[in-house]
Order: sequence, then structure tokens, then C-alpha cells
Amino acid sequence: MDKVKVLVIGCGNMGASHARAYHRLNDKFEIVGIVDIRKESVDAFNKSVNGNYAHFDDFDKAIEQTKPDAVAICTYPASHEPLAVKAMNAGCHVFVEKPISDTVAGAERVADLAKKLGKKVVVGYILRHHPSWIKFIELSHKLGKPLVMRMNLNQQSHGKTWQGHKNLLNSLTPIVDCGVHYVDVMCQMTQAKPVKVSGILARVADDIPETQSNYGQLQVQFDDGSVGWYEAGWGPMMSTNAFFVKDVIGPKGCVSICAQDAGSSKNSDDIDSHTKTEQLRFHSAEMKEDGSWAKEDEWIDTHDEPKHDDLCAREQLFFYNAIAEDKDLSQHIADAVNSLKIVLAADESARTGKTIDL
Repeated sequence: MDKVKVLVIGCGNMGASHARAYHRLNDKFEIVGIVDIRKESVDAFNKSVNGNYAHFDDFDKAIEQTKPDAVAICTYPASHEPLAVKAMNAGCHVFVEKPISDTVAGAERVADLAKKLGKKVVVGYILRHHPSWIKFIELSHKLGKPLVMRMNLNQQSHGKTWQGHKNLLNSLTPIVDCGVHYVDVMCQMTQAKPVKVSGILARVADDIPETQSNYGQLQVQFDDGSVGWYEAGWGPMMSTNAFFVKDVIGPKGCVSICAQDAGSSKNSDDIDSHTKTEQLRFHSAEMKEDGSWAKEDEWIDTHDEPKHDDLCAREQLFFYNAIAEDKDLSQHIADAVNSLKIVLAADESARTGKTIDL
């Protein structure tokens, strides 16, 4: 097929990463414009890739003038649904950064419209395209049931990164914005139905509104007896001690991500560190008659894993192939809606003090 003409909405951290992916995959995509209220962001991107992509400060004008085949939505979460709806109604396929919306109803509207109009919608669940995380999930299926899943991502953010996090807090709490990734991983590990969710939130920052929380935890129970825990916090006050915990336990053993470098205190707000695994440690619970271990732990080296921009390119290649090969993405979008339901239920639990039945 011809190149997919794509309009990029938002040129911040993720917008620039995805625009670099389209620039890199120039045999498959043609960037017809970048929409951002800050022209200097688009100028900086053009300079970084030696490009000359057109800048627009208005989405409606941009889509009318460029007539793209696809739109990449890389803005703050509250705008994801309305922009996706506009794009599909204009005849475009959609790549949208996670979460798909800031409400379950909004996510379902996107899913329903995609089905009605026959448009491809890919949600930016970057870990689904990471070979080491795919292996992590694959190994979890060897552990038996039920599973105990422990994950967190606390970011000791400062400067521009903390300001970005404060902007995000206007839309979502950390357990929602970051949590969709890891709850999605839990659902892939258990392949079971989530039945109960509970959550807690805390405001541990003096420079955010009293109604906001920059720290939270969630717990989710599945119908196969599996349980999962996720913790996330943002800000200059966050501890870097054990900020990067990713492991899963089952009757037959456990598997853990052992990212010594990514898990060091200097990297807690570095976006590249959030997807690194470095090593997977697979432990068997099998013992000999004398009580000693039957098998030594298996260490799987993953130092050749792709970096963040490489993963964005893999996501966009998936998007291209979905369009070119007319792939059925109904399960993909259903999974995105499901993980959002879970984390928003945790948010509701934290605000009401009640466990939420799903």
C-alpha cells in the first residue's frame, strides 16, 4: 500500500518519540503535520531530525488542510477521547497514547465508534511490544495458579519532569496513568477475569491542589484466585528505595525483573529506565527429597533489549500493519478498556473507602 499519511497531535515527550518513529519509518509513514500550541516544540523536533514538518496550532484546521489517513494522539489524557472521535469521524485511523480516555464511558465510545466506522485504533501500551516483557509474561504462565503479582513505578521527578507530572495530575492519579500498563500485564499473566479492586491515595506534595494525590496503591483480585498489587508515586519527595519492583509468584516458583541499572536511584524519572529489564530471574520451587533445590535459578540476559524510541517504532509498525493488513483489533481495544476499568475502579475505591466489585 502507499505510505500512511499521519498527523501527530502533541509534540511533548511521547509526541516527539512517536514522531521520531514515523520519521524513521519513512518508507511506511509520511508525517503531514504536527499540531502543538507551542511552535517552539515543533521547531525543536524539526531541528533534532533535520526535518521540515509543518506546524499547526489547531487540530481542526490541520486535519482539514492535511487530510491524513491516520492521527497520532499524544496529548494529555482528558483530550484523548474527543480527539479520537473527531479523527475517526474525519475518516482517520487512530493511534492514541494510553490511557484511551480518562473515563470508562469515553473509552467505550472510542471502541464503539471504531467498530461502527471500521477504523483501526491502537492504544500506546508499549510493554506489549517489548520482547523482554513478552518473555516475562510467557514465563509467568509456567508458575501455576494462583499468581501473586507485585509491581511498582515510583518516580523521584524534579524540574520539568515534576511539572509534567503536575500537569498530568489535573487529569489522572499516578495509579491510573501508569497503572494501565501494569494492570494490562497482570491480565495477560492471569488470563483471568478481575472481580474486585481496592485502592488508596495520598497527597505528599505541598505544591499541588489539596484535591489531588501524587501517590497511590491498588490491589486487584481475579476469579482464579490470583492477586496483584501496584504502587505509583510522582514528585521530588519520592523514595528511590525499591522504586522498581516487577515480579510474579506462583505455586511452582517465581520470575522477577532484575534491572540493577534501571533500578538505581539516579534513573527513577528517566523514561528509558521504565521499560528496561536487563535480566529476568526464573526460580523453580521444586525441591529434592532432602529439601535442597532441585534446579538452580535461571538468569536470562536481556541487555540487547530495545530502547524507548525503538519500542515506539515497534508500536508504529504494529499500527501500520494493522492498517495495511486490515487486522482485527477488537481484542486489543477491549483489553485497553478493561485495564482502564480496573484502575479507575481503584481510584473510585480510594475516594470512597470501599472495595469495588467489577
